[in-house]
Amino acid sequence: MPYMLLVMEPAGQREARPVPDGKVLFDRMAKFGESLRARGIGKFYDSLGPTSKGVRIEMRDGKRSMVDGPFAEAKEIVGGFFMLDCSKEEALAAAAECPAAEYCTIEVREVGPCWER
Repeated sequence: MPYMLLVMEPAGQREARPVPDGKVLFDRMAKFGESLRARGIGKFYDSLGPTSKGVRIEMRDGKRSMVDGPFAEAKEIVGGFFMLDCSKEEALAAAAECPAAEYCTIEVREVGPCWER
């Protein structure tokens, strides 16, 4: 079963962290991602760039609106993700092992349709 671990960071946390500390944390996360691959459950992982470089797009009544980041109303951002193929129990265990769980929230989501019947 595919699961995604979403790394939910407090907005502004990255910018407040000294660069050397950020590099250490990034390396820990990369090692964690590789350990998931080595165990055969990790399929893909990556971090996401800052919201200051993001754009939000909405289509309403056929009209597009765009808002450039940063997004002031955001209290949390998706800082990165891990795609897994495993049981729910394995996904929950992996989330608990994730180094980012020490300073962020790890959201575990089953990948599937956005509707249920």
